[in-house]
Amino acid sequence: MTDHIVSPDANASPENKKPLHFLQQIIRKDLEQGTHQSIATRFPPEPNGYLHIGHAKSICLNFGLAEEFGGTCNLRFDDTNPEKENEEFVNSIKQDVEWLGFKWNGNVRYTSDYFDQLHAWAIHLIEQGLAFVCDLNAEQMREYRGTLIEAGKNSPFRDRSVAENLALFEKMRAGEFEEGACSLRAKIDMASPNINLRDPILYRIKKAHHHQTGDKWCIYPSYDFAHGQSDAIEGITHSICTLEFEDHKPLYEWFIQNLPVPAVPRQYEFARLNINYSVTSKRKLKQLVDENHVDGWNDPRMPTISGMRRRGYTPAALRDFCDRIGVTRSDGIVDVGVLEFCVRDDLDKNAPRAMCVLRPLKVTLTNYPVDQVETLSVHNHPNRDDLGDRVVPFTQTVFIEQEDFREEANKKYKRLVLGKRVRLRGAYVIEADEAVKDEAGNIVEIRARIIEGTLGKDPADGVKPKGVIHWVSATQNVDCEVRIFERLFTDEAPDAGGKNFLDSINPNNLEILTGCKAELSLGKAKLDDRFQFERQGYFCLDSKYSSADKIVFNRTIGLKDSFAKIDDQE
Repeated sequence: MTDHIVSPDANASPENKKPLHFLQQIIRKDLEQGTHQSIATRFPPEPNGYLHIGHAKSICLNFGLAEEFGGTCNLRFDDTNPEKENEEFVNSIKQDVEWLGFKWNGNVRYTSDYFDQLHAWAIHLIEQGLAFVCDLNAEQMREYRGTLIEAGKNSPFRDRSVAENLALFEKMRAGEFEEGACSLRAKIDMASPNINLRDPILYRIKKAHHHQTGDKWCIYPSYDFAHGQSDAIEGITHSICTLEFEDHKPLYEWFIQNLPVPAVPRQYEFARLNINYSVTSKRKLKQLVDENHVDGWNDPRMPTISGMRRRGYTPAALRDFCDRIGVTRSDGIVDVGVLEFCVRDDLDKNAPRAMCVLRPLKVTLTNYPVDQVETLSVHNHPNRDDLGDRVVPFTQTVFIEQEDFREEANKKYKRLVLGKRVRLRGAYVIEADEAVKDEAGNIVEIRARIIEGTLGKDPADGVKPKGVIHWVSATQNVDCEVRIFERLFTDEAPDAGGKNFLDSINPNNLEILTGCKAELSLGKAKLDDRFQFERQGYFCLDSKYSSADKIVFNRTIGLKDSFAKIDDQE
């Protein structure tokens, strides 16, 4: 695989109109030449886990092409493996597609809707001498199959008569055989250089309850047999899949050619999305969940769509990301920084500002009246008048960040220092006079003064403050918990080269801060709200741990890449 790192600046300029990618060119040509009067695509996930960022690209591509060319896109669940599938995954996938802003054509579809037709077509292949019941077990079948450099050999059961195969297949259907006793295979070519054409399995016995069909079936079609025929039943014109299915394409076409299907879809492949500092294997994501390395499939550290939603990513950011990385037939790796750039860009433009102190340090303003409460009007966004203003109470005692005060500091430090001045965001300039310490020598309080006449403007004496810091009233605020996430893995390729991806888990991927103090307006935050906490990053309310009695915010993303080498503000 060739690495291809995409820059966050790629295709960033709106004046640079992007050329059509190869799938857009194919579809445009098909419509212009009358090959199709309209296009029909589909998104066909298997409901055996939650969707991840790679699926987001496929969703945006399939639904996006249908929207762009005035066609339709079906949502069809490939539910041919009942042992690993359930309704939880079905519901989560539907929610993800809708959250990304897409609407599927008609009702949700399932491959299981077509089980009767697929069964009838399997009988058709038997009657045509193109399928047979094979008694080889899995290990024997692998032995007979051959290798990439050695041809396979025919099963000893390949020459059974049509009548015998029909009778045996009916017994499979009736549940008279145990799992693994036999299977129905296509009769194609055991010497084919394409292993997928070496008499592939059409049906296997699985005595498992199905979440859609119940106990009606004890035999289930393979993905390869069901996929193309389901496309044909639905009238799909462009069956778009990732490159790992390219070698399956001849088999896809063989079934279409040898069955009386109502339409002839065509398969096209594109490069899947590979992103660094992440894993997207469902098996590995499931392992993270099952072994409690994360807090479920929708953990904000997971690359799942539901995890990103819970973390505060926006549909617009994900769609922008999928658009930026483009559609090609060349495998590559996309830098996660591109995704983070898209998230920051969207939130910077649209997220209202607010103030929250994560590690509070009390500041007493000695020349401000004890009982006075001043209501200050603060803009919700520096560039968005439509987002309005909010009221922030100002009192004699306020909280600032512990890191925003030092007794002594050099000139690079732009925050509060003894004898120096700093502005409280949207309020007064203050000057620190004294640091109060406990018996252990820890600073527990700052005693400071407001500089008269500085509300909303520079000091009257012309001495400008060193910087601007955020704050919250110490008597009028809301308590909250804040969860700070970092990347789940420290290795940019955690599962490459046979490595154990669990060894690359970042031990500092989650920090939980309690006793945080937020301004009063954040007490009314809703689940879909996102905010920029001044100087801290972008945050949203956590959907799992927040309640009427507890406010929990997730940090969606920092104001800049925490993995980047940035100068410490000394």
